[in-house]
Amino acid sequence: MKKLFSILALLGFTSIPVLAQTQESNWYTKLQAMDSSQLTLLFILGAVLLVIILLLILMVYLMSFLSVVLRKENPSLADEPSWWDNFKERFVTGKVDEVGGKEEKAKLMADHSYDGISELDNFMPPWLQGVFVGTVIFAVIYFVNYSVLGNGPTSVEEYEEELRIEAIAAEVRQANQAAGIDENTVVFDESAAALGAGKTIFETNCAACHAADGGGGVGPNLTDEYWLHGGSIKEVFTVVKFGVLEKGMIPWQDQLSPEQMQQVSSYILTLKGTTPANPKAPQGEPYSETPAEAAPVKDSTAVVASIE
Repeated sequence: MKKLFSILALLGFTSIPVLAQTQESNWYTKLQAMDSSQLTLLFILGAVLLVIILLLILMVYLMSFLSVVLRKENPSLADEPSWWDNFKERFVTGKVDEVGGKEEKAKLMADHSYDGISELDNFMPPWLQGVFVGTVIFAVIYFVNYSVLGNGPTSVEEYEEELRIEAIAAEVRQANQAAGIDENTVVFDESAAALGAGKTIFETNCAACHAADGGGGVGPNLTDEYWLHGGSIKEVFTVVKFGVLEKGMIPWQDQLSPEQMQQVSSYILTLKGTTPANPKAPQGEPYSETPAEAAPVKDSTAVVASIE
């Protein structure tokens, strides 16, 4: 029985990774999604499996009990090894022949002496022999399958496939991040690609009211320090997104994506401090940026010139 419990305990420990993978697959959610008939069938299968396991345990216990009884009734059977001992000797430990004389010991040491250090030619147990033979067979099959027949992907092909999958995942992450931009999470994007895209959007949609150089027209001047609705990136983004209908500024949230509104808002902030051809008179109140809100642009004229 001790051996039986040891085997069951070993099986229990080896099943821990499987249980961890089950938790990772969110099994509880799948269980909730089942209807009553599926749950009933699952319960019946579980009960049947439990009964089978109990019957196997009972059968092993009865076999061990009968073996003990037979050994007590027939003393001649006491010297015979049990089935477990036979199994261990054949597949696990093997049978090691005892070395008697000096000549037999010398044979084990032959050709294993280096610098006065002798190496014993130890007996290899059957399980280790099986592992060795298995690795050789696996290596041959692996080589033939991948190198000779060319069925499986090579290491380079697997690497390229992983790069392709990661590129798709990066695009998905970038798309999700761009879709999540709003007036609360928007930040100033000073990258050349973003400012270049913002400049194109501004010239296409905003230049008619604010002039191509941001000097103003129907709309206010965007190059001075005066702002009607605030000059931070979040406030500019809010005006671009929702508009100011009473002032004639239309909302752009239905025509531009969140990322595009961030790009054009960032470009508008780079116009501050530039010199337009016909600047409109200041409107609104002076806006003073705090260190946290200040756009990381030291020379707005140089930034606009680099975009152009």
